[in-house]
Amino acid sequence: MSDAVDRGITVTEIASIDHPIDVYPETTAAFVGRALRGPLNTPVQVKNFGEFRRTFGDVWSRSSLGPAVRQFFEHGGQDLYVVRVANNARGALLCLPASGSALVLRAVDPGSTERVRASVDYDGIDTADNERFNLTLQRIDPATGLVVDQEIYSRLSYLGGAETFVGDALLGSRVARVEQPYPQHRPERTTRGSSRYDLTWVEAVQPGTDGNELSDYDVIGSRKEATALFALEQLCHFDLLYLPPPGKGRDTGPAAILAAEMYCRQRGAMLIVDPSERWKTTRDAIGGVRSLGMASPNLITYFPRLFERREHGSAAQRPAGFAAAVVAGGALAGLISKLDRNFGPWHELDGDTLSFKSSLIPCAEIDEDEAYTLARAGINAIIRNSARRVVLTGSVTMARGSESHRVFKSLPVRRLCLRVVNTVNLATRWAVFEKPDKKLNARIRGQILAYLSSLYEMGALANDHFVVQCDAGLSNRDDRLEHGVTLLLVFQPLGSAIPVSFTVHQTVLGCRVASTAFAPVAERCA
Repeated sequence: MSDAVDRGITVTEIASIDHPIDVYPETTAAFVGRALRGPLNTPVQVKNFGEFRRTFGDVWSRSSLGPAVRQFFEHGGQDLYVVRVANNARGALLCLPASGSALVLRAVDPGSTERVRASVDYDGIDTADNERFNLTLQRIDPATGLVVDQEIYSRLSYLGGAETFVGDALLGSRVARVEQPYPQHRPERTTRGSSRYDLTWVEAVQPGTDGNELSDYDVIGSRKEATALFALEQLCHFDLLYLPPPGKGRDTGPAAILAAEMYCRQRGAMLIVDPSERWKTTRDAIGGVRSLGMASPNLITYFPRLFERREHGSAAQRPAGFAAAVVAGGALAGLISKLDRNFGPWHELDGDTLSFKSSLIPCAEIDEDEAYTLARAGINAIIRNSARRVVLTGSVTMARGSESHRVFKSLPVRRLCLRVVNTVNLATRWAVFEKPDKKLNARIRGQILAYLSSLYEMGALANDHFVVQCDAGLSNRDDRLEHGVTLLLVFQPLGSAIPVSFTVHQTVLGCRVASTAFAPVAERCA
């Protein structure tokens, strides 16, 4: 399965029929936050921190997105999508002279460091033609001065009713758009001095702006317009979601966390939640979680925050040589990705091979009794183990106080269930386009049973008493095309005292997944 995302257009490749299901897909994370520059409301895949810097700018003191991305890659993450959001940010403004009027261009991507320029020439245009012109747009990396994006438009017209009107031609531009008022004449050739051949560039007359600090609702965005959080609709699938705090000294707001949790529940993903800056002790953390009323098997949180070592200097109320406390959500996402790649999501996060980098230390020392108390409250503890490595212990979700989610208090159990259901969903989409008959039923069951058998052989399942049932071709429904294919999965994850069951309902419009309260007894159906 692969995704190609380009300015809101997603191309999804459906898994091949009868193709073996991959038991070790790469874990995909998604971060939503504020950046210096780059496309807005568009999931951009980055494979390393250098790619992030080239697209979104360097680490910015007014945003925690950059440090979170750096943490992710430093701790083993490999596959990350970044969604940039902004609050009233604007793009740079360019004015190309046009015989007393002007062709006004506005940069598509806002930001004070977003640098764009334009050039006009008449090459290949008849000297008697006073309507058409050629336009070249460039985006420049402000750090290196190198061209990172270029667009060339030939034989454009300044006339609003023309087929090649510049305003229409630039509707698909990744660099700039035309703003009103439209020019009354053809833009003048951009030349240096009196020479018609010495072309030059027109730079912005008004720089872009970075906008205001983000509110919860800037981070949530609009489902209808597919902005901010809902820009992730452009992705076929993601496993982890993280919302870095929107600014220095601020926590991610409860409204944003609530909306993100609901969205993760819908998409089959986990949401990483940072502890509040106000939590200084174990009692603060437990009381804070209870007061917020957050309880969900799709939430992961931890305590405490971390100090990060710096090369010089010291500060009051913190260890000498350490900067202010930082959140570790990006590092946690990287460690989870590393765990999945090396061991599988059914393993616990505890272990020396999954430690935080040596420059990070906990802001509070947590002993074993406190770590146990935190785990009962659904909070993972960051501690220093016997080898003095900083590790995460607990491996719990925030599914506290809910009997229906009791089995999902275990992070490995919850993540394995999500992995199985999401993988089966992606691997069986082809089924809704096939003729529903008993042969299709057998092919689907065989594909999924082989997948579950592989998981059992790897130690992910407690036993091989799993059930796969499929309704393809078993009934003569009049609405069978609209109904699609329904799958029932029953299996017992490693670490779970009881089997779990899910229904996966595939239709041409999408997939619905639900936990099944009453399912066949595995021993009777195996």
